[in-house]
Amino acid sequence: MPGESIFHALEPLLERVSKPIQYVGGELNSTVKDWHVGGFGPAGEELTTRWALMYPDAYEVGLPNQGVMILYEVINERPDALAERTYAVWPDMEAQLRGAGLPQFTVDGHRPVRDFDLLGVSFSTELGYTNLLTALDLAGIPLYAAERALEDPIVIAGGHAAFNPEPIADFIDAAIVGDGEQAVLVVTDIVRDWKAEGRPGGRRELLLRLARTGGVYVPSCYDVSYLPDGRIQRVAPSPDAPGVPWRVSKHTVMDLDAWPYPKQPLVPLAESVHERMSVEIFRGCTRGCRFCQAGMITRPVRERSITGIGEMVERGLAATGFEEVGLLSLSSADHSEIADLTKGLADRYEGTQTGLSLPSTRVDAFNIDLANELTRNGRRSGLTFAPEGGSERIRRVINKMVTEEDLINTVAAAYGAGWRQVKLYFMCGLPTETDEDVLQIAELASKVIETGRRVSGRRDIRCTVSIGGFVPKPHTPFQWAAQLGPEETDARLLKLREAIRADRSYGSSIGFRYHDGQPGAVEGLLSRGDRRIGRVIEAVWRDGGRFDGWSEHFSYERWMRCAEEALADYPVDVAWYTTREREQNEVLPWDHLDSGLDKDWLWEDWQDALDGREVDDCRWTPCFDCGVCPQMGTEIEIGPTGKKLLPLTVLGQGRAELVEQR
Repeated sequence: MPGESIFHALEPLLERVSKPIQYVGGELNSTVKDWHVGGFGPAGEELTTRWALMYPDAYEVGLPNQGVMILYEVINERPDALAERTYAVWPDMEAQLRGAGLPQFTVDGHRPVRDFDLLGVSFSTELGYTNLLTALDLAGIPLYAAERALEDPIVIAGGHAAFNPEPIADFIDAAIVGDGEQAVLVVTDIVRDWKAEGRPGGRRELLLRLARTGGVYVPSCYDVSYLPDGRIQRVAPSPDAPGVPWRVSKHTVMDLDAWPYPKQPLVPLAESVHERMSVEIFRGCTRGCRFCQAGMITRPVRERSITGIGEMVERGLAATGFEEVGLLSLSSADHSEIADLTKGLADRYEGTQTGLSLPSTRVDAFNIDLANELTRNGRRSGLTFAPEGGSERIRRVINKMVTEEDLINTVAAAYGAGWRQVKLYFMCGLPTETDEDVLQIAELASKVIETGRRVSGRRDIRCTVSIGGFVPKPHTPFQWAAQLGPEETDARLLKLREAIRADRSYGSSIGFRYHDGQPGAVEGLLSRGDRRIGRVIEAVWRDGGRFDGWSEHFSYERWMRCAEEALADYPVDVAWYTTREREQNEVLPWDHLDSGLDKDWLWEDWQDALDGREVDDCRWTPCFDCGVCPQMGTEIEIGPTGKKLLPLTVLGQGRAELVEQR
């Protein structure tokens, strides 16, 4: 029967695979609801809407993902809906499932994914695309949306990569761009009503109802035509999709305090990449870093109130037992009340085992008072800052308004206050970058070590330089830019490594970590690709491609070979998608997806980048017309609120009891 658990058949396989715990389920705060929780209508029609939510990576990466966790809870709060989770299975489990004839399953109820109404897949990175195909194939769901029948789930993509879903357009039924909390409830209502009416018009009618909302992109409702040279001529609604809009809008949740999720965070059974309870303190960023897709597509800034954050922390700690709280955002120290927030939380949990962390901190937003509040309970790990560019010239190009003096003053304060380790993150391959720009990273790291030794009087000062390859992303000013090829990236990084090693005074105190340019080239192909890239993804998957975000599974040779074969009939190749600079009037594959950003403004900002002109943060300065607020009917929501976090009674082992003052 649909919705029945397959755990009895799955259990014998667990002893044959690595990390079997990731398939067991039953985590603290997980949910398994009755399959018919919504009941039946008068004619026996189904009234339950069922979601399988997938993060297309391993359990240890996927379980802490805030997006999936939030949607899981939002859906399960509804009395007529249920949501369960599924993750990418490791190759050893894939082999076992295929050998036993068992399907892709959820970890909550161990129910076959194909039994659900909807499969929602959250893509943080494009390198999870092959894992989607594995899950579909294991589930018994046809790879191509056009071949799916009435009983197959509607496959919906979300997450940041969904802002250009064209490379997987053939494999998904729909995509939702932007915030998901309200969007999944709209979709749930539409599916519920369609089922209650007896599924009129079949699968196509349901997809048309979704597309006509203007907030759900259904690729099959749009036709793409191409010019002889390979560029896109036009993306337009299909003649057989009446009422479908020309552009699909992103979703934006404005009042974050009204959506205090997750209320009951999941606690992993196995080790995961983040062992902490996390609270998103604000969403969006207007710093204007031109390389940063996340900052561009999540505008405007919307802060959670200091009291709302306090309530989420209190509730989350009680629900999980975690001893670390991560205050999350794209630039957490930019919250308008960050000083009062960290002091208030440090006061509340002083004398306990609860630590606070800001995983993302800008150089020019850091100060010792803030750092001391975060480490009041004695924990003092390394500090991470992201100058992004090695020279001040390149930082002007990318609008990262951090000077060398800012960085040196910041690390001087940190080393002087007792820190011994600083990590600096940079990118290689930024537009207009030269070898000299990158080699200045070595000079900057040496100055950091010299400063640390001078202000601390110690020799055990360390600085780790971490380098990532730059990948141009859709909906950013750099969406037109040429990407540096992997050979050039590797050559530039080799010169930097040699420069660091040649520094006899400070080189031994500088760690150097970098990723070679090959994964970035594949990510670039997928991030700015169009529907023709679907053939490449399928070819790679059929050739054994899995877990491309993991270095031990990634094969550049496979991707290049499959791309050459799959694109042989088209006037395009990998270089056409990656190292080619686009012209202003070119139709980009994602132009019909409206992030709110005005394309002309993005082009002007691209020209400003080439001229080295910086743009201020519109949180604190007049609007500079990016287009988001007037186009989306939104506005920047920031404090200060003037409220304070009051002490509270904290109960639990190892925690002091405080009397709440009113």
